[in-house]
Amino acid sequence: MENADIARVLTELADLLEIQGANPFRIRAYRNAIHTVSEQTVPFRRMVAEGQDLTALPGIGKEMASHIRELVESGDLALLGQLAEEIPRTLVTLKRLPGVGPKKAKKLWVELGVETVDGLEAAAQEGEVAKLAGFGAKSQEKILTAIADYREHSQRIRIDQADEAVRPLLEMLRALPEVTRLEVAGSYRRRKETVGDIDLLAVATEPEPVMTAFTSYPAVERVEMSGPTRGSVMLRSGLEVDLRIVTPENYGAALVYFTGSKEHNVKLRIRAVEQGLKVSEYGVYRVTPEERDADDIAAGQRIAGESEEEVYAALGLTWVPPVLREDRGEIEAAEITAEADGTLPHLVEAGDLRGDLHMHSTWSDGRNSIEEMVEACASRGYSYLAITDHSKALAMTHGLDATRLRQQWEEIAEVQARHPEIRILRGQEIDILQDGSLDQEEEILEGLDIVLISVHSHFELPPAEQTRRILRAVAHPQVNLLCHPTGRLINRRKPMQFDLDEVLHACAEHGVAVEVNSHPQRLDLKDTHLIRARELAIPIAINTDAHITTGLDLRRYGIDQAQRAWLGREQVLNCRELDGFLAWLHG
Repeated sequence: MENADIARVLTELADLLEIQGANPFRIRAYRNAIHTVSEQTVPFRRMVAEGQDLTALPGIGKEMASHIRELVESGDLALLGQLAEEIPRTLVTLKRLPGVGPKKAKKLWVELGVETVDGLEAAAQEGEVAKLAGFGAKSQEKILTAIADYREHSQRIRIDQADEAVRPLLEMLRALPEVTRLEVAGSYRRRKETVGDIDLLAVATEPEPVMTAFTSYPAVERVEMSGPTRGSVMLRSGLEVDLRIVTPENYGAALVYFTGSKEHNVKLRIRAVEQGLKVSEYGVYRVTPEERDADDIAAGQRIAGESEEEVYAALGLTWVPPVLREDRGEIEAAEITAEADGTLPHLVEAGDLRGDLHMHSTWSDGRNSIEEMVEACASRGYSYLAITDHSKALAMTHGLDATRLRQQWEEIAEVQARHPEIRILRGQEIDILQDGSLDQEEEILEGLDIVLISVHSHFELPPAEQTRRILRAVAHPQVNLLCHPTGRLINRRKPMQFDLDEVLHACAEHGVAVEVNSHPQRLDLKDTHLIRARELAIPIAINTDAHITTGLDLRRYGIDQAQRAWLGREQVLNCRELDGFLAWLHG
């Protein structure tokens, strides 16, 4: 089992315990462990095989370590089976719907016999849910909306979950002596925030043993189809994976075709037609009008197809990075002229980052101390970082009031003295209250090096009211950075409804930067919003919102998002060297 599979099982177990009404402290222990498992970069299967002490990890006690070993060694968890005999496992899905929760899920099951989303939808449509104590008509309407959202998103999984599922499969396939080339295509390769399925393309000296290894991979739940050069499987994670084995001569053309997007490929085909060419998954061909319309896929003179670069060059284009292939002007920018080989931007890379401006420590809801976060940032080559624990309004995170924040400043000064190699900024992630005021005293705001603001409550305010709320906060003279601006949680919570364009204009006016939050649950702002921020010349910070040292590595997802928005290092605030960043901050 991979880490994502372990986290998924432990999450289901914790949810069932919550529905059962188990001890809250026990449930909290599971949640802490799940966070550690999700953030751990080393596979637990390797740690178990090496006999490592899992309890050395934060949040992993003896019981949790035993669960993890059982999952790695058997692929199952006996306790989960025991709970499932008492409570239908399908209630977990109901519990996760906005407006339901654990207590209401149990009530729906006990009083209405509802066990599934379909059953809940039928009961709500018949008005039965509204009759239950603690629900009502508004709650019933909210549940129906939540079910509609669930159906819209349930077929797609987050990019990080796809990474967890795909990487060990790729390792296995690449280790086969018959495989000479292998790549993931589709929306995964374009690094979209969610994917529906996975397309693998391979070149192999002998296809049969490769297909056999693919369909017999241990994480396969069922084989959908298996042929000489194409197979399709469903993994335990719920991710469908297709494998196509192609010839070396067609590999580049197939990779372009199956990477997409559909709109990008249509533009390529139109361009090919204008040049008397035909482009397909099999190659680029010079054709007559008759050959273009022929059913023969290989009609015409083949001029390219072995590599992607060859395909694009045949169309008079420089190679287009997969993250840009969304028909947003990339083909026009890739056109080779007498003056230049296109005008595609040099995209920001992880090595360009000089610091991280959003992270949490044990002072609020983080897992590591300030010093541990500082050391982790220094080990990643950063020149600066900001410690930005929550403010007091977010009670569940042990947010800091003025007194505790001053105490934290003393510790920051002590840690700074021990680590002159990196600059530590005194910051705080301050809640935007319902009326748009900030959850911190004015004199404290003036003592911070950097002020981050975020919405963590009242997500369902009317759009006009939500807009006014955020505009008031952005206009505060001490504010530097608006974090995860839309408040969305991918596949869990829709973005807040407000006039984002008006807020972005206000950020530009008041000199407030905006964040792309790198956590794959958020990726907020999303790529199209970042494009708008770039157009308005708003500095953009790629932050991790790390709550544990390994969370700093989530920056790769923020980089993906920034690249999809055509961002170069010059648009990214924390790509500036320390002096340049401080000049912006003080300006």
